[in-house]
Amino acid sequence: MAVITKKIKGTEDVLPKQSYRWQFVENIMREEAANFGFKEIRTPVFEHTELFARGVGQTTDVVQKEMYTFETRGGENITLRPEGTAGAARAVLEHALINEGLPIKAYYLTSCYRYEKPQAGRLREFHQFGIEEYGTSSPAADAEVITLAHSIFKRLQIKDLHLEINSIGCPCCRPKYTEALKEYFSPHKDKLCGNCLNRLDKNPMRLIDCKVKTCHELAENAPSILDYLCEDCKSHFEQVKKYLDVSGIEYKVNPTIVRGLDYYTKTVFEFVSDAIGSQGTVCGGGRYDGLMEELGGPSLPSLGYAMGIERLLMVMDNQGIEIPKPEACALYIAGLGDNAQVKAYEIVNAVRQSGLCAECDVVGRGLRAQMKYADKIGAAFSMVIGDNELEENLAKVKNMTTGETTELPLDEKFTEKFTALHMAAKFGDME
Repeated sequence: MAVITKKIKGTEDVLPKQSYRWQFVENIMREEAANFGFKEIRTPVFEHTELFARGVGQTTDVVQKEMYTFETRGGENITLRPEGTAGAARAVLEHALINEGLPIKAYYLTSCYRYEKPQAGRLREFHQFGIEEYGTSSPAADAEVITLAHSIFKRLQIKDLHLEINSIGCPCCRPKYTEALKEYFSPHKDKLCGNCLNRLDKNPMRLIDCKVKTCHELAENAPSILDYLCEDCKSHFEQVKKYLDVSGIEYKVNPTIVRGLDYYTKTVFEFVSDAIGSQGTVCGGGRYDGLMEELGGPSLPSLGYAMGIERLLMVMDNQGIEIPKPEACALYIAGLGDNAQVKAYEIVNAVRQSGLCAECDVVGRGLRAQMKYADKIGAAFSMVIGDNELEENLAKVKNMTTGETTELPLDEKFTEKFTALHMAAKFGDME
């Protein structure tokens, strides 16, 4: 019989034999975020479409082309989240988190959805680790979130990641730069791709990072935003660099970094890898001081970033970074007969309560099949319980690596003695 359906294009399954890799990375992200004072926030997978239209920006590709939007039975216009910041910002405003003290420091591990052409490192359902910091305009906060990302990469032992930073100005200085870009690109409309022709009037900064060859070549000689920054933006950017310098974090100023989302101002940055081809940005973010007002809230300077987990795992794979596998089953007990199966189940539960992984048969296998299964799951020890073992209240525990056996009583002392045996095999005799 054929499978009823298959996974949707642009999505991936994380199978049990792979999930430990995700958990390892996510646990490090949680630990490092906690070290920097960030706490987890969880928001719904869907929001009112207006939130993303206003928060992400009407002129962005995300809003115009990539969102999964639908109308509910109740007539509401709903969108699956294409990114995490807008939902987090909405939650901060709705629950008045500003009253709990500033800055508000939150992180999320979440799934996002964009209708794009699937390719390596770019899926329609993808996963992000994100940082959000609300209520601070200090350049030290910019350096703080960058340092947090750097700490995660260091913990994961990722090499050859390049930090690139830029400032894209603010509403005071950006209009002059926008006009300069229009003046520069307008005589070359015949060389622009269709997307850039649309962006020229609505969002000309996006022409700077177009990957189409003709547009990219034109952008190489385009005016630099750094020449148009106001004094406040210049000062802010210089302070960010000083904080990064004292943190010992190397960086490159790249004037071509812009953001595809309208809410960004001042500092923008990317961590880029050469290990995964064209989709090399594994972390991108910056400052978005005008977002809260755009969503109807008070003026609340904010910043953050998102880190793609799929891309991060790709980088780690390409660099040969080994992720520790979880401990295998400590003990597998094969039971022969109904009474032995009950005893095996009793002991397995006791061993589990001591904090070790233990298994017994729940399928109805014979002895040979049970032992094959114990070997397949990599059990450190195995034990067979039959009528003789029950009668004598003793059983032999076998070290599956060395073949050595140890006789243990099947009583209340079993767990204590087996734990000691397991620890000795794992760490060696400490005496």
